[in-house]
Amino acid sequence: MLYNNVWLIGLGNMGYEYSRVLDSLGIIYTAIGRSEKSTTLFTEKTGHKAHPGGIGIFVQQKPQLPDAAIISVNLENLKDTAVQLLNYGVRHILIEKPGVHHFHEIEELCDLAKEYVAKIMIAYNRRFYASVMKAREIIKEDGGVTSFHFEFTEWTNKLFGLYSHKIESLRTLFLTNSSHVVDTAFYLGGTPDKISCYHAGTLEWHKPSIFAGAGITTEGALFSYNANWQSAGRWSVEIMTPKHRLHLRPMEKLMIQNIDSIAINEVDIDPSHYDTDFKPGLYLQTKAFLEGDYSQFCSVFEQKRHFDTFYKPISGYSL
Repeated sequence: MLYNNVWLIGLGNMGYEYSRVLDSLGIIYTAIGRSEKSTTLFTEKTGHKAHPGGIGIFVQQKPQLPDAAIISVNLENLKDTAVQLLNYGVRHILIEKPGVHHFHEIEELCDLAKEYVAKIMIAYNRRFYASVMKAREIIKEDGGVTSFHFEFTEWTNKLFGLYSHKIESLRTLFLTNSSHVVDTAFYLGGTPDKISCYHAGTLEWHKPSIFAGAGITTEGALFSYNANWQSAGRWSVEIMTPKHRLHLRPMEKLMIQNIDSIAINEVDIDPSHYDTDFKPGLYLQTKAFLEGDYSQFCSVFEQKRHFDTFYKPISGYSL
């Protein structure tokens, strides 16, 4: 099965990246943007006609239902766009991470998805990195994860310089950006059963700014994490198995350390062109979604459980 009639909603940088994948897959799609400026620019870059006015205006024309829809609008409009699609009758939706802008918004999406028996998948494209997929293979071969550690330090000075005009989005930076790392870590390491979380520090636009914690997964693997947004650092995930220590730092690459050895070597991954010709992870993620293969995805229902299980306690947010 391949969904071949797709609506692409949101025509910024991510929308453009999705369009490249859709073109490569030979998918028929309708591009829907908000402003005349964004739709004109999209048409100039891709050669595809684009409809301005947003999804609200577009559905007033009573277009035929698509097989599926991809939502890549800005954070503030993720939930409302998904709601409009569900109410119109769309039942297969891929929505950019984290699916909503605030924790409380997930309830409405879950309720509607249940009411309409709809499939809503969260687009955490790092799950589809060649490095992450190879790590999963090694973990399975080694007999599972015994412990893991991850870091989600953000370069807040740089981010504030780039996005100070979007201060409200920066106030939820952990959920909207750092969750990429946290999702990958627990996707590889397992779901937390118990977790203890600690917070400190504050920025003018974000509290907290220093994070640390530890816990145990449902499978018995121990884990720890840290992040200090007022110091140096980077995103990383380290997985320990009975035979190896796997390093994702940067996350696009996989390094391996054998037991009883100090040598750390890069893993020879099948040199697929997907992570070089397209935004890493995006080609295989989009292809899997359009084929109806949701096995590697985080559904909207899983995302709600993740909010309650680890995103809320790790973030320290009271949103």
